[in-house]
Amino acid sequence: MRMMKYIVSALLLILVSLTCCGQNNTGISNDSTRSEIKDVSTWGWIHTTYEYTDANGKRVIIQNSLPKGDRYIDATGQEYAKATFWTRIINETDNPLELTIDFSGESYEFPGSVGASGVRYYKLILHPDTLTRDKVDLYNYGLTDIKPFLDNRIDKPSSLKRTINPNESSGFYVVRLGIVLKSDAQRVKADGSGVTRAGFSVKGQDVFWTLNGNAIQCGKINLNLK
Repeated sequence: MRMMKYIVSALLLILVSLTCCGQNNTGISNDSTRSEIKDVSTWGWIHTTYEYTDANGKRVIIQNSLPKGDRYIDATGQEYAKATFWTRIINETDNPLELTIDFSGESYEFPGSVGASGVRYYKLILHPDTLTRDKVDLYNYGLTDIKPFLDNRIDKPSSLKRTINPNESSGFYVVRLGIVLKSDAQRVKADGSGVTRAGFSVKGQDVFWTLNGNAIQCGKINLNLK
């Protein structure tokens, strides 16, 4: 009789355990909007990570870095607060992703985007190099040719086209140049970055770049979200 009680108790514990596990296993969210998640990768310097799901529940993950900043002065003597960012896109879907991004070469206005520094006009330049894991901890994320590159590209449009195959990822760079007016020069931090948070996100098939809450539409990606 005592043995029978032990067997019944054990069966009840197993049943409760299976029921709890079933309640906690919610699967991938059906929400078609972006959701911010935390630890997708062991890469350092990540500021934001966004997850998107397709019709089959497969994920596309966009990771945006923190800035690494300093100063840049162009050939005319104009001073800029420079910050280098990287973005990594991870394709866990069954289909290739086609990504295009275009920046005009003109200055974009982001009112009040760096707080007390007063900087509000920025140039955004895509660098053609591909980000790799070994570059993440380096100065300027490994962009060693940055000054001659900017001297040549400062007022020109820049663009990027990438195909990201299933179960692969691709990383790329954006250099942000904040135009420092003489009246603002003493208020801009010496590292050039200020309190800057920026990165790419997706809405529908449109790609946006956001700087401290101010967004511009700048590209396309063939995501078929739920």
